[in-house]
Order: sequence, then structure tokens, then C-alpha cells
Amino acid sequence: MRGEAGVFPLDAKTIEIVGNSLARQFQEKLGRKPRFVTGRDTRESGAWIEKAFHTGAGAEDATCESAEIITTPGIAFLTKKFDFDAGIVISASHNPFWDNGIKIFLPTGRKIDEAIERQIEKDIFDNSKFKIQNSKIDVVDNSKSSEFQDLYLNYLGEEFKNLSLENSKIVLDCANGAASSLAPKLFQKLGARLIIINDAPDGENINENCGSLHLENLQKRVLDEEANFGVAFDGDADRSLFVDEKGNLVDGDAVLWIMANHLQEAGKLNNQTVVATVMSNIGLEIALSSKDIKLVRTAVGDKYVLQELLDTNSAVGGEQSGHIIFPFHSLVGDGMLTTLFLLEAMAAKDKSLSEMTEGFIKFPQILVNVKVREKLPFESVAEIAEAAAKLEDELGAKGRLLLRYSGTENLARVMIEGENQTKIEAQANSLAEIIKKVLA
Repeated sequence: MRGEAGVFPLDAKTIEIVGNSLARQFQEKLGRKPRFVTGRDTRESGAWIEKAFHTGAGAEDATCESAEIITTPGIAFLTKKFDFDAGIVISASHNPFWDNGIKIFLPTGRKIDEAIERQIEKDIFDNSKFKIQNSKIDVVDNSKSSEFQDLYLNYLGEEFKNLSLENSKIVLDCANGAASSLAPKLFQKLGARLIIINDAPDGENINENCGSLHLENLQKRVLDEEANFGVAFDGDADRSLFVDEKGNLVDGDAVLWIMANHLQEAGKLNNQTVVATVMSNIGLEIALSSKDIKLVRTAVGDKYVLQELLDTNSAVGGEQSGHIIFPFHSLVGDGMLTTLFLLEAMAAKDKSLSEMTEGFIKFPQILVNVKVREKLPFESVAEIAEAAAKLEDELGAKGRLLLRYSGTENLARVMIEGENQTKIEAQANSLAEIIKKVLA
């Protein structure tokens, strides 16, 4: 669930029903009272949404504890560590402060299945049977929140106890989000010299001109401070993007390139395979191919990346946006964990971040949107199918065409990557005109 806080389905009454439905389903399945742990990012709406969830779950006698402000992967860790039946994250990730949302994890690190989601939805729209006003919940139980947060940080630190950052000057952009107090503690403990920005959340400034969607200030600060490394988290810190010592952006594709090389050299790159989405740049595919590493693509979304990682028993995968998954450590993307892995890879080679990205060349890309009246399968429209096939022949192995529809609007998206920006722009506009003529 994600949307504007205070507006259906993120109003207090509906959130109570969500908590009640989840608790009831788990109680029926387990034959006992369920145990939940909750956590939130720094949005002003997080506290009352968390209380509403506890109220609804408590009405079904569920035990709920809060880690208060913590990252999404922090909740996934705690759910497994303390054998909670589910972990609930209250966050809207990279969205602005007026939005919020709910994500629910199982102890395995995976999200709840669709059957549970469908029942929650059914209960929301059949809410006449829910009588929650007599709940015993007056305040959220946060008595263990400091302990929970410390245990999560200790887990990350212990995983990288041999990593010394004493010679590293790092700029942390905490996005005024869930990492604001956690990330500085973690990297200070490892000895880094830190310049910390956007670590003063006020409930309304999460992701505001900062974090992984707004890297300009981080790039400038890295250069001004002559830092070795810059990292920007998003609001719930399940992803991270980086800036090298020259001020250049290092995105998720570049991180996959670095980690693939590092894991391959360590003999830990299972099946010589990396998992990414259809949005990853063809430059990554070409670079990996030069090292005899296969790139497997999925639909856009971390759940598809995770499923492919598990199906292929692969060691690393992720998205261009910086959402990286190391399934042998966690089934959840973790921006701080990714940062530590990246720093470990740099230390192993004694190289700067810019040097680590050498060999990966991002190809020019163009995206053209076309309004359509209906979303017919592209292959079923002869004129479009023929033009697309001809274009793919022209691009060959040094280019890529991706045709897809928007999931929320009547838009066809034409994305082309190739060696020459001017040429791919002309190709994309030509195909867009054909789509417009046939489907607009």
C-alpha cells in the first residue's frame, strides 16, 4: 500500500483494519497469538499510522513491538532475528513526505504472499464486521526500540569487522530519512571520516532535494571536501547511489559491474550470472559479457529480481535505481549493506571508486512516450512489429530496443540504447510516429 497519508486507504480506520486482518489471518494459520514488529521512516504521519496498525492488530490479541525509526532492511533483519511472525514497515520510500505506505515481511525476508494481500483488501472493503474501538492499545510499545536499532547496526558491523575505513573520507547523504541516525553510527564505528548531510529530519523534509533522487548537492560536496566517496540513501534506506572521488554518479548498473568482478575474482559468482531488469543499460550487458558473465533480465521491480536470483541461485542482482540484493546475506535490498560491500571491494583492490568502474561504459539512451487509445500487444500490430524488427536489426549487438506500455497511463514507451545519441533519437522518434499513427 502506498499513497497520500490520511486519505483512503492510508486513513487511520483502514490501517486499523489492515492490522486486524493480518493478525486474524496469522492467528488462524498459526493457532496462537501472532507477534509483529513495526518500524517507520521519518515522515510526520508515521507515528499515527503505526499506532493505528497496533490498535487493529491488538484488537485480535496480537503482540506488537516497535523499533521506531529504522530502515526497511532493519525491520526485515529483526523479523528473522527475533522470530516475529511478520515485520511491518511504514514508509513510502523515495516519495515526498505527504505520502506513506505499508510493506509486510515474513521471517524469511520475503514479502507476504498475494493470498494474504487479497484477504486484507477484501476485509478493507467489507469492514462492517470490524469493531476495533475497544482495543487495549493506547500507546505503541517502543520499549525495545534502542535495543533493536543497536542489534541491526551490530549485525552490519560484525559482517564487515575486518573492513577498516580509517583512510576514507566519506560524504553521507541520509535523505533526512530512516538512515539519519543509523548510517553515521555505522560508518564512524568502522573508522571513516564523515561529512554528514541531510540528517536532520523534521517530518516534512524526507527526500526533499536530497537523497538518491537528488544527487547534485552530494556531487558538489564530494568535490568541495575532496572526499574519496559519497553515498546517498533514499527515505527508507533500502537502496543507495554513489558518487566517486571525481564527482561522477555511480548508479546501480555500475555497482553490479563492480560487485560482479569482485565476486568472480573471489570465486563466489554463482553460475557466472548477474540479475538485472529490462531497464539496465546495455553497456552493463556488454561489459559483463567481456568477462564471460551472463546478464539475466527481469521485469521492473525488486520482487522480480529476487525471484530470479532464487530461481537461478545467483549471488547478486538489482536495479539501476540502486536497489541491490545479495541473497546469501539478505533477501531485502539494503543501502547500508550495499555501501559496505562496495567499500570492501574497493579495499580488496586498493582502488578508488572511479577506477573500480573502469570497463563499464554506459551507452546513450533515449525514451519517448506516445499517448495511445488502447494497449494492443505490439507484436499483434503488423506495422509496429515490422518497424521494431527492422530497428533491432539496425542496432545489432551494440544497441537495444525496449517497447512497453506504462502500467498506470495510456502510454507506449519507446526506449532505445545505442552508440550514437543523435542516431538513436531519430530511430526512437521514427518508431514513435508509427505507433502514434496506428494506436493514437
